[in-house]
Amino acid sequence: MLEVNITRFGAKSGTELQTENIQSAIDFCFENGGGKVIVPSGDYLCAGVRLRSGVSIHLLEDAHLIGSRDCEAYMGFLQDKLEPIPDKDIKDVAWLPLGQRKNYDHMNAAASRWNNAVIKAIDAENISIIGEKGSYIDGQDCFDEKGEEFYRGPHAINFHRCKNVTLSGYEVRNSANWANSLFDCENVLVSGVKVVAGHDGIHITSCKNVVIKDCEFYTGDDSVAGIDNLHIKIENCIMNTACSALRFGGVDVTVKDCKMFGPAKYMHRGSLSDKEKREGASVNNSAHRYNMLSAYTYYADFSREIVNAPSDILIEDCEIENTDRLIHYNFSGNEMWQKNKPLKSITLKNITAKGIKRPLNVYGSEDVPAKVEISNSEIEFEDGEGEFMHLCCYEEVKMDDVKIKNINSSTLIKKWSNDGKIELNNIVCNPEVSKTETMAEDAFICTPI
Repeated sequence: MLEVNITRFGAKSGTELQTENIQSAIDFCFENGGGKVIVPSGDYLCAGVRLRSGVSIHLLEDAHLIGSRDCEAYMGFLQDKLEPIPDKDIKDVAWLPLGQRKNYDHMNAAASRWNNAVIKAIDAENISIIGEKGSYIDGQDCFDEKGEEFYRGPHAINFHRCKNVTLSGYEVRNSANWANSLFDCENVLVSGVKVVAGHDGIHITSCKNVVIKDCEFYTGDDSVAGIDNLHIKIENCIMNTACSALRFGGVDVTVKDCKMFGPAKYMHRGSLSDKEKREGASVNNSAHRYNMLSAYTYYADFSREIVNAPSDILIEDCEIENTDRLIHYNFSGNEMWQKNKPLKSITLKNITAKGIKRPLNVYGSEDVPAKVEISNSEIEFEDGEGEFMHLCCYEEVKMDDVKIKNINSSTLIKKWSNDGKIELNNIVCNPEVSKTETMAEDAFICTPI
């Protein structure tokens, strides 16, 4: 395999922009049938580097790609002559709040300003970013007054319509928007990646056949997020977040052997002042928000047409600690991120959870009532607010061998409808509860601990 060092093309560690030199190394590999671009130890300032088919970026030990804090520096790829950007992807459209936007072109057009990144790829195959010990990509919290929420800048990594992707071994720090963002990608392996601070750790949209394993996400926003995905495996990951560990929608999604916990090590940057955002400040004090909102929040907005009816979410063999909610699925119509297509089913197996503050929330659709299964799990509330679960528009709730501690109610499940079946076997509760609120007779017996 062809290997080229970026220093061969003039790249130097320091404070001067090295985008063109790094791009020249990538282009040389691409034009010669593919290969490995070596980034040696040092700090290389860059913005909008484009990765191409057959090329791997290999970050050696202590190699650092530093994203420019000049948000305009990321637009150079629009003049790409080697692989011109398709016209359909070039749209000069900015992010607007929900009440003002007419569509999601800012997100779905691969070459929009919103999709800027330290490293980009469009319509590429067989690509990878591999990092060795001490390597990282630092987005420097680049401020963009034209960006999302009028302060978020470029992503660290942004791929569109790519196949056979490997991301491994590196760290992302202070990403100005999502650390790893993938759209319409297939056959993706993400392993051993660490994300520190910034926004979403990894966000995948309309992707298929994705494995995320052995990763660490210490994020101010969602750790793992995505919509309209198919065949996803998330294994042996750490998720520490000031939002949701999982804000996710898709079909055939398995989350296994993960640890999700709060409070977050890094704040949600939306709580910063405008001045702090502009300066790229990393502030740690009690005035900012660190609480984990949910272990699992369903995600189905209108940013994409959801092709496959979301179902088969499985979370198993996971440890969860100190979160406001364990499950947050609310298709009632008052959740801005949960209005597109409803979720058919979610299953929790072999879960150990403690420090849960609010009831599990399962509110399905009248057309697609929800199915929930919880088995062989122990769930402990922290001064719980009310019932174990709030339930509406459901087909079936099945719980087997579940131990529940510290719910602050005489009712286990509070229902807003009686349209489905509830089957509970070997439910052990402290304090003892014996009925659902809307039922006239006891539906089950809970044994006190």
